[in-house]
Amino acid sequence: MSNNNLPNIGTVSTIKIDGLSIRHARGGASKGTNILLTAPYPESFYAFHRLVPHLVTEYPVLLVDQPGFGHSQSRPNVMAPEAMGNFLIKLLKHFGISRTHAVSPDVGTPAVLFAALKQQDLFESLVIGGAAMQPDLASGVLKDLIYSPAGALAEAGSDAVKSYLEHAAQLTPAAIIEDFRSASAGRRFEEATQFVRAYIQDSPKLEPQLKSIKTPALIIAGKDDPIVPPINGQFLADRLPNNRYMLLDAGHRYWEEAADEYIETLLSWFGGDYHRLEKKSYESA
Repeated sequence: MSNNNLPNIGTVSTIKIDGLSIRHARGGASKGTNILLTAPYPESFYAFHRLVPHLVTEYPVLLVDQPGFGHSQSRPNVMAPEAMGNFLIKLLKHFGISRTHAVSPDVGTPAVLFAALKQQDLFESLVIGGAAMQPDLASGVLKDLIYSPAGALAEAGSDAVKSYLEHAAQLTPAAIIEDFRSASAGRRFEEATQFVRAYIQDSPKLEPQLKSIKTPALIIAGKDDPIVPPINGQFLADRLPNNRYMLLDAGHRYWEEAADEYIETLLSWFGGDYHRLEKKSYESA
């Protein structure tokens, strides 16, 4: 891939789901358990440009910019973890997917956990982490965003992610950085920030229910993450009954900063590691 062109991660298109215009990409094998990948914040599904080529030879793959993130349309009543979880259920049904591995780092984590609470039969496994599980477990700029007043970033536009993208550009090709930048243009960064502000109301609802999620979960965190410290991954590991917790030698963007280990770990997970975790859980029950 050249720096001037976006990589081939499947057929990219836009579709209406629940009245919202949703950008997605599809590709991969025609059979097998689907793999759903949801965009981290403030990026887009191109965050997975290194991972996807290793998946498409064996699995059907669906990449999604959730509402308000990447280049999908926003609406206030979906910009919260529980509401986004409800939307993910609708999205899977829209695409006729009855069973999926969900790769949902960052903002995708609380959303997919709410979805799994409500319809566990949709999920073969969860690959999660890199999200603040309680507002006070966030740090740095993320904590500032969580506690920012509604509307405070209405005029910020992509300038709000300038330093983030400058750091990301050390590893990520320019065309993808531009896709990330334009995802925060205009009011989009303010719209996306509504989601993390909603941690204040939704996190207390999620925590006591985590113990009921039996789906095998791979929790991944960057050990040097400056905005979502590893204590958030440990928070999940202490509460989800069927999990593996892995710290990578990376900051927040572990999918890029520790790409080789991340890819190897996910391929092993989908290849059967999650089944071995399931078996271990049954044996100890």
